[in-house]
Amino acid sequence: MKIGIDCRLAGTQHAGIGRYIENLIIRLPKLSPGTKWVYFFYDQDQAQTVLQKLTSAQQQNIHVKLAAIKHYSLAEQIQLVKIFHQAQLDLLHIPHFNAPIFYPGKLVITIHDLLWHQQKGLTVTTLPKWQYWLKYLAYRLVATTAIYRASKILVPAATIKKTLLSYYPQVKNKIIVTKEGVSQEFHLKPTQAHPLTKQLLYVGSLYPHKNIKLVLQALTQLPDYQLILVGARNVFQQQVKKQVKHLQLADQVKFTGYLSDAQLIKLYQQSLALIQPSLSEGFGLTGVEAMAAGVPVLASKIPIFQEIYQDAALYFNPYAVDELVQTIKQVSKTRLRKKLINQGQKLAQQYSWQQLTEQTWQSYQSVLNLKS
Repeated sequence: MKIGIDCRLAGTQHAGIGRYIENLIIRLPKLSPGTKWVYFFYDQDQAQTVLQKLTSAQQQNIHVKLAAIKHYSLAEQIQLVKIFHQAQLDLLHIPHFNAPIFYPGKLVITIHDLLWHQQKGLTVTTLPKWQYWLKYLAYRLVATTAIYRASKILVPAATIKKTLLSYYPQVKNKIIVTKEGVSQEFHLKPTQAHPLTKQLLYVGSLYPHKNIKLVLQALTQLPDYQLILVGARNVFQQQVKKQVKHLQLADQVKFTGYLSDAQLIKLYQQSLALIQPSLSEGFGLTGVEAMAAGVPVLASKIPIFQEIYQDAALYFNPYAVDELVQTIKQVSKTRLRKKLINQGQKLAQQYSWQQLTEQTWQSYQSVLNLKS
């Protein structure tokens, strides 16, 4: 049996999706050593970086094929089909919506969210009008085709399943919820080494729906607080920097760029709280990782965060600056802070990459009519 997985977005440099793919593909060979795995990486450096956690013996059943094709491109729809087809796979897993339309084989996909179904228009892009709408129509065609063609659709949360069904009610019986996990290195005991600071942390991209502007507006009322922005994706970074300058917050806001997990964990431990102001999200993995590391989470009151974070976060209206200001002040209270840290670390234990991998493997078996 030969199963292929598109790994071109694997690795922490590709944010949440990259972390998801990496944690899945390093566990699957251990779970089913008799299966032949074909991993399609962008280049050899990426393959070596992601697979270095596996022993030589564990890598014996992994065949690496290089596919230096940019994701979301026309070449992805044309050239990638040939590469997948030549591999003669029994099953292909595309861990995103971008499955080639003309791939004829058995298919499993992962839909992390339907953000671009919900957030559309010229305010969510830096592209010219004609180019944006052409790209948007292509996105809808590719995503819709993949959703209808896939034998199984994996989603990270019940909230995303509900959203998916609101657009595609016909696929109800194909959807499987596989909640994401937390890597072991994030599970730490709360440190007492650092004094309580007024440093807030945000980890992620800076797209408009991430709602960073709300946090910047709150900072104008909190002159003694600092905000650290961590993230490798810089498409909208210049816009955020302009907002920082306009609000005269240059002394309060710092951009770090991409950080390794070790650097990020250290920053978690030095911060008052992680802040999640997003208007839309697929899971909110950084919040769970922060909880595991012993850091309180302040999150916008949206369904996905309430599902994933439950009672282990402080919530605020993502449209109300004053409410966010009060929430930030509130998290400094010793008793509440201790309660949030304890609840957060307990909650983080519930999210397991191993469990996600086992559920994913079961979905493969179901598609291939194999006995578990």
